[in-house]
Amino acid sequence: MPSNVNRGPRQIWLAFIWSMKGLRAGWCIEASFRLEVILLVILFPVGLWLGHGAIEKALLAGSLLPVLAAEMLNSAIEAVVDKLWPDHHEIAGRAKDMGSAAVFLLMVNMLVVWITILVPRAF
Repeated sequence: MPSNVNRGPRQIWLAFIWSMKGLRAGWCIEASFRLEVILLVILFPVGLWLGHGAIEKALLAGSLLPVLAAEMLNSAIEAVVDKLWPDHHEIAGRAKDMGSAAVFLLMVNMLVVWITILVPRAF
């Protein structure tokens, strides 16, 4: 790593600003991201409330955040692919489909966590 790379408070602040710009772009551009944020706002406190103990609370509430992270990565992949290949391209389409599949798999993971923890209580 070059010795002239400054890793001080200014770079941390800039990284934070860039992250906020990314979140704003996700909110403004991606309807799926907006829906997932709304679900997070509703389900995160529900997960904290329904979880018995720290581990269940962490699993219920924490299973929501990776979905948002994957949605942001998927949106980034789609933006780059659309810029580089404006016309239909098989490999570009595959990259976009795989990004979407990653979001889907994390949604399935979230459902498995919630069902595994909460359904046994109903019976």
